[in-house]
Amino acid sequence: MILVTGATGAVGREVAVLLAAAGPVRILARRPERLTVRGEGVEVVEGGYGDGPALDRALRGVDAVFLVTNSPTEPDDERVARAAEAAGVRHLVKLSMMAVEEPGADDFITRRQRRNEEAIRESGVPWTFVRPRTFMSNTLSWAPGIRSAGVVRALYGDAPVACVDPRDVAAVAVAVLTGTGHEGRAYAVSGPEAITAREQTAQLSRALGRPLRFEELGLDAARTALLAKYPRPVAEAFLESAERQRTGAKAAVVPTVQELTGRQARSYRTWSADHAGAFTAA
Repeated sequence: MILVTGATGAVGREVAVLLAAAGPVRILARRPERLTVRGEGVEVVEGGYGDGPALDRALRGVDAVFLVTNSPTEPDDERVARAAEAAGVRHLVKLSMMAVEEPGADDFITRRQRRNEEAIRESGVPWTFVRPRTFMSNTLSWAPGIRSAGVVRALYGDAPVACVDPRDVAAVAVAVLTGTGHEGRAYAVSGPEAITAREQTAQLSRALGRPLRFEELGLDAARTALLAKYPRPVAEAFLESAERQRTGAKAAVVPTVQELTGRQARSYRTWSADHAGAFTAA
């Protein structure tokens, strides 16, 4: 039995789908009504990481865990790691981020993920870290501007990033969860090419069959937009990350998808064609 957390998110959802197609899977979900993964072999435990009894129920009899955490303040990784060790879990696979292995990255989110990884290492549960680059699905945030005005607004339009399809990250995670010999290893995961926001806009334009215009946000406008959605430390972390991208720190391509799944990573062109409807539907 494999436990999946974060199953309403971009990667966790795909991990649950892939595992459910092959056998039974258990999901811990704070809001089960938001799950799209259903089926005879799908067992759902309602609860969050801070709900000790629910976490213990979810971990009972589990061999491996796919862990996704995103709270900037709660010690969720520590909670799961302690409970997993007590339950006798044999493998904990954590969704982390590629920046944790990069010395130049020192923003709030990256520091937090480094601490989370360390907590898992110290737990005694055999671990693997899956460290993706920026998700292609992050560009779904452009959908309102595309629908209303045919405009993409973003910071640093010519900054390259080897962004990755969440489906490929999920495929790597499933290979690790169901394979052998991955304990104690960390896998960086990227897409097949470095691409800029201007280039993504052009590819979305072709996928949608309509002209799109790119407008570069200034730093102050980008900060204002982020602060409207996130606490200041998180917003500033995103801005620091964007600055690293501007200097080329996120352009490197790694072959992990090919090595662990036997196929090439999907391009942004493929992702945009597969998700075109999300940019047109209300």
